[in-house]
Amino acid sequence: MKCIIIDDEPLAIEIIENYITQVGGMEIIAKCTNPIEAVSILKKSKVDLVFLDIEMPNLTGIDLVKIIDNMPQFIFTTAYPNYALEGFDLNATDYLVKPIPFHRFVKAVSKAKDKFESKNKDTEDSITRQSQNIQDHSNFIFVKSEYENIKINIDSIKYIQGLKDYIKIYTTQTTKAILTLSNFKDILEKLPPKTFIRVHRSYIVNISKIETHQKTKLLIDGNYIPIGESYKNEVLKQLGI
Repeated sequence: MKCIIIDDEPLAIEIIENYITQVGGMEIIAKCTNPIEAVSILKKSKVDLVFLDIEMPNLTGIDLVKIIDNMPQFIFTTAYPNYALEGFDLNATDYLVKPIPFHRFVKAVSKAKDKFESKNKDTEDSITRQSQNIQDHSNFIFVKSEYENIKINIDSIKYIQGLKDYIKIYTTQTTKAILTLSNFKDILEKLPPKTFIRVHRSYIVNISKIETHQKTKLLIDGNYIPIGESYKNEVLKQLGI
């Protein structure tokens, strides 16, 4: 955890610095006796935890918390216990009264570390869920056929035939081709390029469904799909032939 210490008393900073060294797991990136200087650091640097005195000249610790957008976790370190209620109202992780016993410091830091790890885990879980949603969504497409939108699993697509303004999608989901008002450009944008290839001006095929290759045609599910002259080189390249 990256932390800063803000206190107008150098001795108080020295004590907290010594405690941090003993506890471990934290990196002190700044020590400030001037709260105004600390404001600039908080706005420019990535900080995970702030050890913050309250009674300081020019700007109190409480005022500092109020003016910083997205204030990191903070632990008040003060000689004045009467600010405790207001401190917790500001969502302080803990409130330590000077002179600070080492065991109370350890307890406060442990609480801060738990919150830090929990926040990171929530962030990681959120990223994982987003990634999973993208991955799940990439496994299927919806196409409009007549008056409904039909969900088609991409892996089930055998090949696609173009018919002027319409295309016919042949799948393993149904024995009947799905007819939809679309064109090759639009449908190709929805399909993974490593799996699907245009082999003819009127055909797109799922490479994984190809059973055999001949000079001018492919066999898929008992049906011969022609290979257009202008597509031959790309087909051979994709098939590794």
